[in-house]
Amino acid sequence: MTETLADVDTAAAVLDFARGQRSVADVAEANLLQAAVAWAGMHSTESLADAAVTYDPGFGQTEVPVAGPGAPLVAEFSIPEFAAAIGLPTEVGKAYVGEAVELRHRLPRIWQRVVRGDLVAWKARRIAKSTIALSAEAARFVDDRVAPFAQKIRLSQLERTIQTAIARCMPAEAEAQRLAAADSRGFHIGQQHSGIDGTVDVWGTLDVADAMDLDLAVTAGAQTLADLGSTETLDVRRSQALAGLARHQLSLDLAAGEDSSGAVAPAVPRPPKQLVLHVHLADAAIGRLENGRTPITVEQVRGWCTNPDTSVVIKPVIDLAEHHHVDAYEVPDRIRDQSVLLNPTCVFPWCTRSARGCDSDHLQPYDAGGSTTSDNIAPLCRRHHRLKTHGGWRYTRLDPGSFLWNSPHGYTYLRDATGTRDVSRDRQP
Repeated sequence: MTETLADVDTAAAVLDFARGQRSVADVAEANLLQAAVAWAGMHSTESLADAAVTYDPGFGQTEVPVAGPGAPLVAEFSIPEFAAAIGLPTEVGKAYVGEAVELRHRLPRIWQRVVRGDLVAWKARRIAKSTIALSAEAARFVDDRVAPFAQKIRLSQLERTIQTAIARCMPAEAEAQRLAAADSRGFHIGQQHSGIDGTVDVWGTLDVADAMDLDLAVTAGAQTLADLGSTETLDVRRSQALAGLARHQLSLDLAAGEDSSGAVAPAVPRPPKQLVLHVHLADAAIGRLENGRTPITVEQVRGWCTNPDTSVVIKPVIDLAEHHHVDAYEVPDRIRDQSVLLNPTCVFPWCTRSARGCDSDHLQPYDAGGSTTSDNIAPLCRRHHRLKTHGGWRYTRLDPGSFLWNSPHGYTYLRDATGTRDVSRDRQP
């Protein structure tokens, strides 16, 4: 590793220096979290009388909760001391200590990964911040399920896990959140903020089924405009389609009209909206929608099933181990779906873009002899697809869901179901 910035005089040296400093910073952040835990332990409810500083427990000092239920309370006057020592405002410092205590006492599996040095502190803190409001049982649920993949989890995935924990372990809270969410529905048009550009912002919170209905209608309207010759962008056409709904569907069904004699023709029945539901056998009460991975409860599905405008479809399971092969460049749906289910995100190191929006890349290019087969297709987002094609990055498939990447400067990264690891030969264990 390059020792100082003064030694940097080539692109390779810059990368080496940056990687080294990143490793030093990661170790320092993990050590700082451990220091926060030690400090909290010295000033917890059980040890106030033996506090490491001369605080008087009777001089207006109280014990304050900094983490979730079951974690030790901490002497309130100790927080500003520690926060100042690390250059943070008191409230920010309190949150920092709270996240450290949460990890140590309520998320032990994740905490051990921080201590071992294979999970960076900021990702662990992000998880801890999300679990502080959970019950002890719900926090254990999150710890058990997130710990093996904590280094790669996205915010959306973490939020789904938190919501699942609440649904399973805190049913009263889940119902309260559902009712509160229902009460928070609304639709807003920011006319008071319109400017000389002639546009306004529109936003709202809808029931998920209603939102899917609206999205289908807007998407269909945007496509109709394109079919009629509109050259506007998709986003502009979607805005125009929404305006069209407002102008033409206030009280009359667009499917109704007049025939040649002037009589009003009956409205054509609108097909029911289709909700595609993935059901996981291990979670009998939990499923997810095709257009998102948010957990869906039995009560929500029951409500949709009683609505004549809704059709609930159970999605069949795809055999991820089956080998498919076609003698063509185009990737058929069965290979693409298999690839997406096996690799939920872009397989480039540390990328978290959903595979549903990615290109289906031939690992070995088709025009260089590569085939369109299950073992030669992987999802790459457009940016990383271009990087692989034009930027000198190369990758090979080791096993299903496991890829080895080589950078232009010779660094090596392993991307698999556990996330991304730097496995360059000069990497210190």
